[in-house]
Amino acid sequence: MDTLVALGPAALFMISMTITPGPNNMMLTASGANYGYRRTLPHLLGIMGGCFVLFTAVALGLGLVFERFPMVQTALRVVGSLYLLYLAWGIATAPPPSFGDTEGRPLSFWQAAAFQFANPKAWVMGLTLMASFLPEGGNTVINALLLAGVSELIAFPCISLWAGFGMAIGRWLKGPRAWRAFNGTMGALTAGCVVFILG
Repeated sequence: MDTLVALGPAALFMISMTITPGPNNMMLTASGANYGYRRTLPHLLGIMGGCFVLFTAVALGLGLVFERFPMVQTALRVVGSLYLLYLAWGIATAPPPSFGDTEGRPLSFWQAAAFQFANPKAWVMGLTLMASFLPEGGNTVINALLLAGVSELIAFPCISLWAGFGMAIGRWLKGPRAWRAFNGTMGALTAGCVVFILG
């Protein structure tokens, strides 16, 4: 019963966290524009899968690593920032879908899932979600799985909006110059997330 009571506030928290800009949403916008929603779906599902595993692990004790070893958090920020810059460069230099490499690939399920473990925003979400909404009573594993699962179901339509937004933008872009400008802008915005990660 305590878990069910916590789901309402947890859902509101997840909406506010996943519908706002961040590394995942910047990449989903670029992917939606360049590849469409269907080809971006593995990326979407990878974000959900990675966050589900991460959130559950946090609830079961992984979050204590940050408390006992602050250097781990610092290392995570550095690794996450470097990987994000690598992905941003890939977005910025991607050829226009109709004028260059038409066989380009969006992020795969496993790449997107793995990125969540280097994504400080995902860690902040997981730590806050479990610290604030995980019931103290009952079976911790079941409660963690339920809370993480419902949270990702809430997150899916929120992050899908960004991929859909990108797809809508892609329909307006005409010519290679417009595509290069868009991809360069999205790459710069994705790289800009590093400021918040390291700030």
